[in-house]
Amino acid sequence: MTTSYLPKDFLWGFATASYQIEGAPHEDGRADSIWDTFCRIPGKIAGAASGDVACDSYHRTAEDIALLKETGAKSYRFSLSWSRIIPLGGRNDPVNEKGIQHYVNFVDDLSAAGIEPLITLFHWDLPDELHKRYGGFLNKDEFVKDYENYARVCFKAFGSRVKFWITFNEPWCSSILGYSTGLFAPGRTSDRSKSAEGDSSTEPWIVGHSILIAHGAAVKAYRDDFKAKDGGQIGITLNGDWAVPWDENDPQDVEAANRKIEFAISWFADPIYLGKYPDSMLKQLGDRLPKWTDEELALVKGSNDFYGMNHYCANYIRHKEGEPAKDDFAGNLEILYQNKKGEWIGPETQSVWLRPHPLGFRKLIKWLSDRYGSPTFYVTENGTSLKGESQLPLEQLLDDEFRCEYFRGYVGALADAHTLDGVDVRGYSAWSLMDNFEWAEGYETRFGVTYVDYEGGQKRYPKKSAKEMAQIFAKYIKKE
Repeated sequence: MTTSYLPKDFLWGFATASYQIEGAPHEDGRADSIWDTFCRIPGKIAGAASGDVACDSYHRTAEDIALLKETGAKSYRFSLSWSRIIPLGGRNDPVNEKGIQHYVNFVDDLSAAGIEPLITLFHWDLPDELHKRYGGFLNKDEFVKDYENYARVCFKAFGSRVKFWITFNEPWCSSILGYSTGLFAPGRTSDRSKSAEGDSSTEPWIVGHSILIAHGAAVKAYRDDFKAKDGGQIGITLNGDWAVPWDENDPQDVEAANRKIEFAISWFADPIYLGKYPDSMLKQLGDRLPKWTDEELALVKGSNDFYGMNHYCANYIRHKEGEPAKDDFAGNLEILYQNKKGEWIGPETQSVWLRPHPLGFRKLIKWLSDRYGSPTFYVTENGTSLKGESQLPLEQLLDDEFRCEYFRGYVGALADAHTLDGVDVRGYSAWSLMDNFEWAEGYETRFGVTYVDYEGGQKRYPKKSAKEMAQIFAKYIKKE
């Protein structure tokens, strides 16, 4: 029997994102992002919440580092607030030295504590001014130039302090949730009951294309002007769930399951690794998918030093008959939680979309590894909410055995993928270091290994899972 393991220098730790934890929205020169303005629209966020205070991490970097040390974490993945660094966002707008200095100090403090920083340049919080000025992602040429400039400002500021750069977090969410369903900022959608603006049949595909080209431009900038002296790596983080056919004996369901992954992940990964959009998307979307110019493809193809993978769960997938709706973004299929036999894909959590299924993690990372020629993977998010967690008394809430079991299952599946399937995986960031602002769900849903008492001055209380992670990794990481 093979005992599964992870490589000896495996980099494990936790992840967060700027708007979800920092607070201090207008301190030291920061300006609004699209999330600041979106949260002010009545009815968009559960409990009319916002990230105005969140975990108050802007003022508590020392506490956050102490938490990381307490867990034994080797790394910390966090994101920079673009509007803290260049408040108005654009290439001709002033750079905010106070914003840069905050993050440089934080990185120095992390390094002094023996914790490797993994920096995400963009985790959904576009400077609001760029959205107002030219439509943000919808204006490819302007956006790409402004993003490349922002990336260069960051590369220059941090230099060799940072060895891991992530260009974009989950472009699927920015594109689909921001420009198709309208669930996330800036909230554009064809549904006029939700937004006066937007076209769900075209805008998400334009946004996705702009993000890919901006990613390629930033990677080229890093490789041309920074990589040789700073010695870092750069890649993009893509999200997606495993897909299991609703009826495993139905070839149409089998095909639909594959198509689901293509629409969610290969939309971005195929251009980067294979130089084209997936055939299934071209077939369904036709001219709505932007065409690549030779220059754009040259930027994007081969633009990953590593593959950043965010993954949470799995679904059953059933094909749909007939023509897809104009605003369909999934691949003309049903996304279900029970299969033909009535079996649930996994247990219920606080998040309607999230049912744990660890084997799906192993299968998906192998699927990606096979399709993309065995890239190096860093898992940049993985975690779970717990049903009713916010309603529990503190003592019970801190005993989050369900989350511990989730991590045991998923890290074990990752070790199996490495050992038994030959997947090259080098790192893992659990989501999240602490409970935080969960976007449209406000503060009702908690993903943290640390409880944050929002009513009691943002005091942090490590849960059982915070202490469990070191034990889980000690079991799997090779000693010699």
